[in-house]
Amino acid sequence: MHPVLKGIRLVGFDLDGTLVDSVPDLTVAVDTVLSECNLPPQGENRVRDWVGNGSLMLVERALTRALGKTPQASLLESSHARFLEEYGQSPTARTCLYAGVRETLDALRERGYELVVITNKPHALIEPILSNFALSDHFGLCLGGDSLPQKKPDPAPLLYAARHFEVSPEACLMVGDSRHDIEAGRRAGFRTLAVPYGYNHGEPVSDSGPDAMVESLRELI
Repeated sequence: MHPVLKGIRLVGFDLDGTLVDSVPDLTVAVDTVLSECNLPPQGENRVRDWVGNGSLMLVERALTRALGKTPQASLLESSHARFLEEYGQSPTARTCLYAGVRETLDALRERGYELVVITNKPHALIEPILSNFALSDHFGLCLGGDSLPQKKPDPAPLLYAARHFEVSPEACLMVGDSRHDIEAGRRAGFRTLAVPYGYNHGEPVSDSGPDAMVESLRELI
């Protein structure tokens, strides 16, 4: 067992960029919306750097880049609604689990850890992804970016999860790929663990100062 798990009872996981590589499906939805607006596609490399602050911000970043200016509120609203529709129709066609995820979640569940998904993705999109990979039963709670008034890097979702399972923050670990995960964990009083393979706006997640890093989640077990 990795030392970062010593004394830990609850493990919170980010979703996109930590458990699954969802950028291919997100890109298809983003570029479809842009095409319908007669705007140029942005492609996976750019979308990869835009993920992490929720779907509305993702669409806003794509529109801003394609337009060369901040989009009008009406365009952003309609484009975001269209994005959710398009992405919701096929959120797992190209999405895959990162190496080591399934065996790690299996092992942690067998050892009695409370497992939680804490993501900025809309809550309605979490279950289709987990179900596609037969992982729904691994998690006792799933929180999306719209589950509470606040989302990461605000610590509120993490603290909600700790209260839900009656676990003190000091006995909780937040696992993620971005500075938002590490900041939320630090502010909540959680221990933090980062993976370097996800999405962090083109910056090394190590710069955020996590308590520990692993190249693969397999290192936890």
